[in-house]
Amino acid sequence: MIIHIDDGRKLNDIKIEFSEKYSFLKIEFFKKAHAEGDGSPKSELIEDDVTVGEISSVHNDGDIVIIGEMKVAELEEQFESFYGIHIQIFRKSGKIWLETSVTDQWSLNEQNSTGKEMS
Repeated sequence: MIIHIDDGRKLNDIKIEFSEKYSFLKIEFFKKAHAEGDGSPKSELIEDDVTVGEISSVHNDGDIVIIGEMKVAELEEQFESFYGIHIQIFRKSGKIWLETSVTDQWSLNEQNSTGKEMS
């Protein structure tokens, strides 16, 4: 899948597009970066109605190519390095969403399959 990123895009639109492909995963946007393996504090969560341009430190227009074999850490790094956006991937587990911080080295397909099994 390809997600287009530009300063005018709402974060919610990116989240919806991602979740259409990976229905047991979601992207959340945060004010600050997190180290690999660490979680992001809820107090740093950014609201959905904000645009990319309002939070990005790098104002590039372009596409992120997302493939199922990509590791969560790789996707998070792409958002960070190409667009200056801090994201965290969450996986569905029953009725709650878990940060994938401990399993950042799993692929998106592995995460999504595990989320499906747990729900």
